[in-house]
Amino acid sequence: MSNATQDHRARPSASTPSAISIRDLTVAYQQKPVIWDIDLELPKGALIAVVGPNGAGKSTLLKSALELIPRTAGEVLVDGAPFRKQRHRVAYVPQRESVDWDFPVNALEVVTMGTYRRLGWFRPVTRACRERARNALAQVGLADYATRQISKLSGGQQQRVFLARALAQDADIYFMDEPFAAVDASTEQAIVELLHTLRSAGKTCLVVHHDLATVPRYFNWLVLLNMRVVKSGPMDETFTAENLRKTYGGKLSLMSDAISAFSQQAKS
Repeated sequence: MSNATQDHRARPSASTPSAISIRDLTVAYQQKPVIWDIDLELPKGALIAVVGPNGAGKSTLLKSALELIPRTAGEVLVDGAPFRKQRHRVAYVPQRESVDWDFPVNALEVVTMGTYRRLGWFRPVTRACRERARNALAQVGLADYATRQISKLSGGQQQRVFLARALAQDADIYFMDEPFAAVDASTEQAIVELLHTLRSAGKTCLVVHHDLATVPRYFNWLVLLNMRVVKSGPMDETFTAENLRKTYGGKLSLMSDAISAFSQQAKS
């Protein structure tokens, strides 16, 4: 097992303080709960996967925590303070299909938007901000695409642009909504490397993820969600057949393969 893999799997200790505290969070549409009574304590410096079946409320959890959609009840704390007071410390990578990719801007301009909160809206973009944006593009392997219109980029490249925008923000906490969805192998590897880089820098990443086979390889903390929290904790304790049955309702063929692969890797 490589040192990089060992570092990624190292679990946060019991005394690790919470980066994100979610308490009694409920979101309902037309009086029908989408997520219900969510309580989570998510440790600093962890790579956290949010996993569950379609319709489980994974994206809703992120969006409501970020106050992008209204909450019916509950609160979200970042380092013990209300989210709205700590908003500048949190970056967000939305689902790629939720973005208007025909908007007439190039890759560098999109990434530079990540510096606006630090700079202040309606103020001229400084050379330092552009340099930060160029460095972020280089981190995701797109240095040569700075002037390319976003509509001319591939799906994987578009995803990397939004990851670079989040990097340019230089946040402490990163919320990512299915960043691995429908990307090519090189982009997937780039995202994995980026997650490890962020964790090495002490950042916290909360990531909606759909591929059970890669969950234990990419992350070290797991939130199993199906409208309510089924289980949350270190990967080696939480990624079990029993917990996955409770989450997915008995659809076990893929789960069994994923658990078997995880067990083999843990023994190697």
